[in-house]
Amino acid sequence: MKRIVITGQGTINALGRDVPETLEAMREGRCGISDLEFQDVERLSIRIGAQVKGYEPEETFNRQQIALYDRFTQFTLIAARQAITQSGLTFSGELATRSGVVLGTSGGGMNTLDENYRSVYEDGKNRVHPFVVPKLMNNAAASHVSMEWNLKGPSFTVATACASSNHAMGQAMQMIRAGMADVMVTGGAEAMLCFGGIKAWEGLRVMSRDACRPFSANRNGMVQGEGSAMFVFEEYEHAKARGADILAEVVGFAMTSDAADIVMPSKQGASRAIAGAMRDACMNPEEVCYINAHGTGTAANDKTECAAVADAFGHHADELMISSTKSMHGHLIGGTGAVELLACIMALRDGVIAPTIGYEDPDPECALDVVPNVARDVKIDAVLSNAFAFGGLNAVLALRAH
Repeated sequence: MKRIVITGQGTINALGRDVPETLEAMREGRCGISDLEFQDVERLSIRIGAQVKGYEPEETFNRQQIALYDRFTQFTLIAARQAITQSGLTFSGELATRSGVVLGTSGGGMNTLDENYRSVYEDGKNRVHPFVVPKLMNNAAASHVSMEWNLKGPSFTVATACASSNHAMGQAMQMIRAGMADVMVTGGAEAMLCFGGIKAWEGLRVMSRDACRPFSANRNGMVQGEGSAMFVFEEYEHAKARGADILAEVVGFAMTSDAADIVMPSKQGASRAIAGAMRDACMNPEEVCYINAHGTGTAANDKTECAAVADAFGHHADELMISSTKSMHGHLIGGTGAVELLACIMALRDGVIAPTIGYEDPDPECALDVVPNVARDVKIDAVLSNAFAFGGLNAVLALRAH
């Protein structure tokens, strides 16, 4: 069976404009959540989020590109550029046909939708820009990545709500494992921080008005974020032959469906995904030292996830470290698993476990080591990354140090 390694990573999110900035913020337990800044924010009851502040598209893209790229596409291209540059790969000849891209996103071109609905319904205009459809479609970012870097192999987008990134990265891994590709550019992106995006989520009554406090007894909801993280997944022998710097090895993946409820999570579904990822990785539960939790900061998710971890790990659950970096970078919905994979790679490569910040009060239903408030220096060899989505769709990745 072919092995898969990570040879490049890139990001832009509320914690940083690249990977070093983001990891430094995670080490410091810095919060990227602040007051939202966009049109009509005063009409919202939720006015906080992990927004990429001070971002100016004109600094990176020309006028023609901006007319064609929604904010989520811009974020994707920025992150992909960093990841591919770090990998040192050039996609030409046979490698171009053996390389592709799989992206996870939930909202796709939400800013484009919001702007054009406002233009038609509020401003009364009868025409929209001819590029609206190619700008808002969920596959836009993946397509532009393939075009910019000449990736002629399998390329598509996965939309499974909050599990989109993990599903995308799992598919990328499996394509290389199956011999369908040698290199896959993969990750996720989201840019739903606009009036329409937040207004829709307000209706669910799962959003916090002040902070994201996963696993803390006084938590009161999730906080949305935006941005992208992208990675270069590469077949191990291919990477080794060219002397690539290997960041980590992706060794397992599993996905399950709760088949139960559209919004309420299931312990059994999550537990099966966790156990399945370890089984796929040929990894004993005792080998896992750290889990990057889904950890949204909602009562239902946090206690269900802790119960699922306890179910999958048994007595070893008490020895695990499990933290939610959403407390810092917010919940990027379809892009969140990708940003969280950065924390997993940091744990394996640098021996730094990112904390769960905002933790104030112990919750007996979340009685695990949630790495409260302060990062830890611990050398570890194996991690899991959890993602559990609305619709009961679960996706868990397993990684090892290389």
